[in-house]
Amino acid sequence: MTELSTLLPMLLALIVIGGFAGVVGGLLGVGGGIVLVPAFFYAFTALGYGGGQVMQVCVATSLATIVVTSIRSVSAHHRKGAVDWTVLKSWGPWLVASSAVGVFVASRVPSAALQAVFGVLAGLAGLWMAFGRDSARLGQTMPGEPLRGAMASGVGFFSALMGIGGGTFGVPLMTLFGMPIHRAVATASGFGVLIAVPAVLGFLMVRAEGAPPWTLGAVNGPAFLVVIGTTLMTTPWGVRLAHAMNPKPLKRAFAVFLTLVALNMLRKVLW
Repeated sequence: MTELSTLLPMLLALIVIGGFAGVVGGLLGVGGGIVLVPAFFYAFTALGYGGGQVMQVCVATSLATIVVTSIRSVSAHHRKGAVDWTVLKSWGPWLVASSAVGVFVASRVPSAALQAVFGVLAGLAGLWMAFGRDSARLGQTMPGEPLRGAMASGVGFFSALMGIGGGTFGVPLMTLFGMPIHRAVATASGFGVLIAVPAVLGFLMVRAEGAPPWTLGAVNGPAFLVVIGTTLMTTPWGVRLAHAMNPKPLKRAFAVFLTLVALNMLRKVLW
């Protein structure tokens, strides 16, 4: 049985992680996974759970939280009539299938490979947040096949590898094809459940050696429960802060933070 002296530091770290992810998500509108995965990684390794598949545990646990938060988020956006269900339905099969492929790949590569993938893609996301132009366009309407399938498959595959809900890639892609930003955010909120459910089912069948206590497959139970509880409590705080202050400089600051986190993860892979 896991001793309290072992479990308590992990629970305290998870409370801080969940609280931070909730505030940042509510304040800047970014998905929790982009915060949770590196936070899980640093917390678990600092507490001594640095096995060869620790990154799989971080990714899988993040995706498990996204199942809950995505359902809650898309429901709230739907009540406001902001979700483009045509896009969501047409992207859905590609997101589900590519997510399953992503889990298959993630379960068979070393933790360091997932760290490298996360570091590169999170770094690119940080640079886009900092320097991307809202006015940039690749087209005026959402594309049909085969480009639609390729875009959706890329979003699903790389989101499953990174443990994120799809908005990090989906929102910029949809806005590049003329979708208003608020509608893109609302629609992308539904990507999370389509990506996370098949991914979590796959990760539950993965055996993660050296995982933290009470891990089922690659999903850590305490991390899932604590983070869900704290993010649901702190996300409204971030939303209130967003309405009370200008979020643009904060978004740029977070972009710098995210880029530094990504570079540090790459540093750990290379050295």
